[in-house]
Amino acid sequence: MPIHVLTEGKSVTITLEERFNFEIHREFRDLYAKCPPDSSFVVNMGRVEYLDSSALGMLLLLREYAGGDRSHVSIINCNAMVERIFKVASFDRLFSVS
Repeated sequence: MPIHVLTEGKSVTITLEERFNFEIHREFRDLYAKCPPDSSFVVNMGRVEYLDSSALGMLLLLREYAGGDRSHVSIINCNAMVERIFKVASFDRLFSVS
């Protein structure tokens, strides 16, 4: 399975595997949709080697689900390539990225 989820109360950690792309959009959406919208989400990108524009869209949908500007969504363990993509897309303004 390319996605692993750990839920502790209202804290949800989503760990992604090597490829974050359109192929996993349904699974990604279904997993976070099972959580209360006011949860605090952490997306662990430590194993991600590839992501495409649909991955960016999926993260935006997660942010909206979690409350938009009031959401608590962090993206952690980004490699240099992933972090560059987020900076170019200005995701560092929408998410806590590290």
